Amino acid sequence: MNVRTIADLGPDERAAFFDRDAGVDAVRDDVRDIVSQVHEEGDVALRRFAEEFDDVSVGNIDITDAAERAYEEIDDDVREAIEDAAANIRAFHERQVPEDWRDDFEGRELGRRYRPLDSAGVYAPGGTAAYPSSALMGVIPAKVAGVEHVAVATPPAEEVNPVTLAAIHVAGADAVYQVGGAQAIAALAYGTETVSATDIVVGPGNRWVTAAKAEVRGDVAIDFLAGPSEIMVVADGDADPELVAADLVAQAEHDENASVVAVTDDEELADQVVDAVDEQADGREREAVIRAALDNDGSGVLLARSMSEAVLFAEEYAAEHLSIQADDDESLLERIPSAGSVFLGPYSPVAAGDYATGTNHVLPTGGNARVTGGLSVDTFVRSTTVQRLSEDSLDDIADTITTLAEAEGLEAHAESVRKRFEE
Repeated sequence: MNVRTIADLGPDERAAFFDRDAGVDAVRDDVRDIVSQVHEEGDVALRRFAEEFDDVSVGNIDITDAAERAYEEIDDDVREAIEDAAANIRAFHERQVPEDWRDDFEGRELGRRYRPLDSAGVYAPGGTAAYPSSALMGVIPAKVAGVEHVAVATPPAEEVNPVTLAAIHVAGADAVYQVGGAQAIAALAYGTETVSATDIVVGPGNRWVTAAKAEVRGDVAIDFLAGPSEIMVVADGDADPELVAADLVAQAEHDENASVVAVTDDEELADQVVDAVDEQADGREREAVIRAALDNDGSGVLLARSMSEAVLFAEEYAAEHLSIQADDDESLLERIPSAGSVFLGPYSPVAAGDYATGTNHVLPTGGNARVTGGLSVDTFVRSTTVQRLSEDSLDDIADTITTLAEAEGLEAHAESVRKRFEE
């Protein structure tokens, strides 16, 4: 990782920062084949892919009982941490539950009602690292929304991570399946002999998972297509370089393709952050992953000519995680509308939101924060508009309706209004 000046970035360098994607194109054809086989063959395909991709012979695909046992068997301190995090996540998401409403609009009674989806599928990643926190983040908003049946798929193993299973149990999932990758998304979307089909499939995963979500989208709802994790830290000269570096290293720990970026208008701070990052990465258990992420073309410490230039860069970047470590953080925040989740001040590490503040860590990447937010209760509810008109209130707008209907050539629409006023 080194310091680069924003004004000196060439087209290819800018593209490395702004043209981030989920990397699904390279696996799209293979994923389409996997999805098709699961759709056609059900459990047989799931067991075959477990052997092929996970090197595991799966007996029971449904491991709901194992999640309950894991909760009883894990260490007390881990169980307590899961329960504390779950309580905070639940409390935050309960504030998001929308309320039905109706109001009077010049005699027209109009409103909106909200109802939960019937079922939801949540993917809880495994692989190079297990993510019990992602199980909490996926299941709890769905249950708070009132979804009746929430199923979780997590990759198979000789022993599925007991902490992940315990988190799934605490979150309140109704079913747990040991199936991973693209095949898990297909199973949740279309169902198998064991796995129940769901209305929506959510949760983070690798590019195979993301490509599968793209493949099933349209047959079921999904949250969004997320790529490798990313962070942008906007810092002024008063920021602590050790804390800026700590957040960059923490995010790099996720994935060698993660994007970790700091932008500042202070040259001394930029140099100090680079040095601190190198020192903090040294000796970490996942040092190889961290250094690969730090060295990729989409990572770096960027020097801006002013904080205004830094803000413009941050807004165009639209980070999954935006950390603002500056004296005027609130005013800077107002100038950066696009971000998945924002962390203000030196004592708000991204890791806090990843685990325990209560906000959701399933967030849009690749600049999609410009158009969508993270996983929430809203993801699991559908809205319906409701209206009741009296004879007088319909009469008030009858001419407007009939004039527009006839202008569109829809005579029967106009007549459906006139019929109500015939003697």
